Amino acid sequence: MTYEIRTFAPGADRATAAPAPASREGRLVAVSDLHVRYDENREIVEQLRPQSDDDWLLVAGDVGEYTEDIRWALGLLSSRFAKVVWAPGNHELWTPAKDPVQLRGVARYEHLVDICRELGVITPEDPYPVWEGEGGPVAIAPLFVLYDYSFRMPGMGSKEQALKTAEEAGIVCTDEYFLHPDPYPSREAWCRARVVETEARLAALPEDLPTVLINHWPLVREPTRPLWYPEFALWCGTEATADWPRRFRATTVVYGHLHIPRLILWDGVPHQEVSLGYPREWRRRAGAPGRPVQILPVATTGVPA
Repeated sequence: MTYEIRTFAPGADRATAAPAPASREGRLVAVSDLHVRYDENREIVEQLRPQSDDDWLLVAGDVGEYTEDIRWALGLLSSRFAKVVWAPGNHELWTPAKDPVQLRGVARYEHLVDICRELGVITPEDPYPVWEGEGGPVAIAPLFVLYDYSFRMPGMGSKEQALKTAEEAGIVCTDEYFLHPDPYPSREAWCRARVVETEARLAALPEDLPTVLINHWPLVREPTRPLWYPEFALWCGTEATADWPRRFRATTVVYGHLHIPRLILWDGVPHQEVSLGYPREWRRRAGAPGRPVQILPVATTGVPA
């Protein structure tokens, strides 16, 4: 069966907008946290290639911080894979002082969406494409829901108390300096708006259509448990999405951000972190760094260590 997903970008002509194309062959693979500002990571991206002309690539954020790097990496990947699907990470949303593009907050995100559309890359603002290859049909849903400081350590009654405790432990995410929420008054306000909008789009999908949910930040708190610095969980997601994997029929949740590549089963749903991470991190792991993780068809082996 082929599904037509009638979900539209803001301002789209709902009477004439066409659904995204469907895939019938190849593999659905995923990667995140490419951080191409590092020369070693850039070399890895230059070597990324599909195994077949029909492979789709999911990119779960943190391609880079500078607009030119993001355009370069997504442009290269979109020239090689049949379809590239991108969800933004916190690093893409930074406004570094040396980036010629000094847009902030929503304006920066919308600028990146425009770049992706020029390159033919699917974003959270576009109709969800349907994977019709082995393991399908499934709706491929790139998400952007940020975080709201609700992943607090036990006993932390308020955001302010949690942030103070984290600062005293020497843990302050760089987002506090570079990720601006303009025109929203705070990052959590932006998160709330994104949750409401995204939840409505997911709820509009056909009730019998499974999904693959792609978000830079984990959709549930469980993946943050192994963090060396548990205070960092504040910047890792929102409790508002905890029921989304089951509620929206996720066959797999794909995420990044933590730089702890692994597969866990939570509430009956596989959650797959697909991050490359920084050179100092991936050098400690066995296997080929940056090798995309196969999402569909379901692989017979686990995530690379």
